[in-house]
Amino acid sequence: MSVKTVLVAACALIDSDGRVLLAQRPEGKMMAGLWEFPGGKVEAGERPEESLIRELNEELGIVVKEECLAPLTFASHVYSDFHLLMPLYVCRRWEGFVQGRENQRLKWVRPTELRSYPMPPADEPLISHLVTLL
Repeated sequence: MSVKTVLVAACALIDSDGRVLLAQRPEGKMMAGLWEFPGGKVEAGERPEESLIRELNEELGIVVKEECLAPLTFASHVYSDFHLLMPLYVCRRWEGFVQGRENQRLKWVRPTELRSYPMPPADEPLISHLVTLL
């Protein structure tokens, strides 16, 4: 049986205090209530970096330049109806102020506290990479 692969790009935004931004999935979305790294689906014809720049602007109202996105690691996770492949980038510089534009709650979290937030299964293995980095 073949399973569809979905490519999603995610970003660990890191503030000057070394905290990481988490966004809570809003009601009505799959896995609502869980906390995740901001980002979204890579559309046809887009590179992951392009989709991340677009998504961060749409979701958070910030402008990110491609050279400020550093690839850190990736997640590969099989859900019941699709396979998720998710590169995780780190970004420490952006223009504008982070604000939830899609009714999602946002929280700046210390890397050592990330595990106290319930996350989708694909996001959880990414935490150790961030803890090691920061």
